[in-house]
Amino acid sequence: MLLLTCPHCGVAGEETEFAPGGEAHIARHGPGSDDSAFEAYMFERTNPRGPHFERWRHAYGCGKWFHAARDTVTLEVYGTYPANVAGPPQEILDRIEKRKAK
Repeated sequence: MLLLTCPHCGVAGEETEFAPGGEAHIARHGPGSDDSAFEAYMFERTNPRGPHFERWRHAYGCGKWFHAARDTVTLEVYGTYPANVAGPPQEILDRIEKRKAK
């Protein structure tokens, strides 16, 4: 089970406290986009073995969206951060690199 911490309200809980929202840091295309862009958004996802960035919503708390960096093999959570950023914070990238070096 994943243990996540909401970066907005600071509440830590099991993944059942939160709602998954798919892959983070991708362009999301809606019904107004052309067919190829919408198809790519709906069906073309990465499925990495190792570090992965995901969107989550604090469903049973503050209700805000955030991003989480976690390892898909070990389920280790490298950290969480607000969703209104273009990319992961350097401190989380450093944690991932440090873990890879072991």
